[in-house]
Amino acid sequence: MKKSLLAVAAIGAFASAAQAQSSVTVYGILDVGFQGVTTRVGSAKTNVTKFNGEGAETTSRLGFKGTEDLGGGMSAFFTAEFALVPTDVDLSGDKNTGLANRQTFVGLKKNGIGAVALGTQYTPVHLAVGRTDPGQQNNMLGNVIYAQGGGSGNGQTTTAYTTRYNNALTLQTENYAGFSAYGIYNNNNSNANNPSTTQAVTNNEALGLGINYVWQKLIVDLAVNSSKQQTITGTTNTAAALPPTSAAIGVIGNQLGTSIGTMTTYAGATYDFGILKAYAQYINTKYTSNLDSNAYVTRAAQQVGVRSFVTPTIEAFGSVGNGQFTAGSAAAIVTAGTRATQDFTGYQLGANYWLSKRTNMYAIFGSTQVSTSSVTASEGGSSYGLGLRHTF
Repeated sequence: MKKSLLAVAAIGAFASAAQAQSSVTVYGILDVGFQGVTTRVGSAKTNVTKFNGEGAETTSRLGFKGTEDLGGGMSAFFTAEFALVPTDVDLSGDKNTGLANRQTFVGLKKNGIGAVALGTQYTPVHLAVGRTDPGQQNNMLGNVIYAQGGGSGNGQTTTAYTTRYNNALTLQTENYAGFSAYGIYNNNNSNANNPSTTQAVTNNEALGLGINYVWQKLIVDLAVNSSKQQTITGTTNTAAALPPTSAAIGVIGNQLGTSIGTMTTYAGATYDFGILKAYAQYINTKYTSNLDSNAYVTRAAQQVGVRSFVTPTIEAFGSVGNGQFTAGSAAAIVTAGTRATQDFTGYQLGANYWLSKRTNMYAIFGSTQVSTSSVTASEGGSSYGLGLRHTF
């Protein structure tokens, strides 16, 4: 009898130890409020207001993450995170209504070396912007680095760079003397092998590298994303489409266009002076036709900003930036083979009132303006958001 009791106790202790070595966390954000967006193209103006808008400050989301201790300093981990649309009745997973994949991956980590992961993951540029953006990647107009459409709540894409790659392999190093590195490789290639029909090949390939440096109150980030999409039907390389300017909430894996090469470089820094944090950012993205290197569009921008706690519960932030579009000779971008440029500016002002560490009320206003060129009329817009955000 005593032996049986000892065996039961030993099994129970072993099960408790096994459970202690692994953990799963449920987390998320709900951001709902009131939004207004005004857009202008030439003399035309459009106003859109949403009483029950969502995601002005942060995209709502639901996530699961976990780790398991494998012993010897090795561990397994996973993350599955999905965008939520609180004002939509449908959570079916349809790309425009409700649940949509933000990042889903699984990986292994070795203490003292780093981690490797596979799945849908953020690009080095997106991670670097997240650490050095005064607006913390909100969804309002006016941020020229993390360019958004004005509070749609999606927060899945930006017209300034590619936020994530699916089918991606990433490598993350440990911190060495303040330095850490993050690399990503994406490969979505396909082929056909039917001699009786015209074969089609679609190749998507991307890679990126980011370096982060932290020294006391200083953070510096350098990052690059490079991607190429090529479509071949038979022996013909499909003509290049115009560079992508936006994407639906579900089209987030490879924002590469058709027969388009994309290169983004980013540099950002922030320093905490105690009474405020100062930010400086620069980004350059170039979309180039695989068939004609003279057919391209570049978007370059720079931005500065600050964040500060005015009181222990009131936090304020602001940013201002400008940039320029430059076009090559692709049809519908310029006329008669000439090149065109457009200048743009943007600014944001915002404040948070913190009710607790997890709950805050916010107010954000942002505005952007694009100049007239020989090809297109001036355009711009402004947006504001008032809301309540809770993290869990």
